Amino acid sequence: MAYFKRKQYKLNKKWYPKSTTIGKPVTTKEVAQKLADLSSLSTGDVISVLNLLGGVIGNLMNQGRTVKLDGVGTFYYTIDTRGNGVDTPEEVNANQINRTRVRFIPEVERGTKGQVTTRSLVGSNVFWELLDEDLPNQAVDDGTATTPGTGEDDGDHQLG
Repeated sequence: MAYFKRKQYKLNKKWYPKSTTIGKPVTTKEVAQKLADLSSLSTGDVISVLNLLGGVIGNLMNQGRTVKLDGVGTFYYTIDTRGNGVDTPEEVNANQINRTRVRFIPEVERGTKGQVTTRSLVGSNVFWELLDEDLPNQAVDDGTATTPGTGEDDGDHQLG
């Protein structure tokens, strides 16, 4: 189950659903346990691989590569630049780079006409439920009560 809250945007004073999360983030250990349960690997083996994954992806991207993980998606760098640009191609240099960001595109499957049919990280049966802001605790799938988190995304909403 996924959760949303009601949010009013200042730009147009309209209300939209905004996705939100509850509880604490899932830990590497919890992910490793679930992966171990689904495979022939031990939890320790999976934790070891997961702990190394970020560094390996970073090293490969530092070599100018895009990293595509089947069933997950693609990671790549983008940059932000400072200033207003330069007048000639010869003046372009790395000193203009202000910030490096990692971007991620979830894996997709396309139909015969090229349309996106599924996204690997978005189930076809996502059920959205309004998170009641008046309730101090919300139940999580495992039945434990947690305080709603602050992990809101940018949302896919249209303002117009």
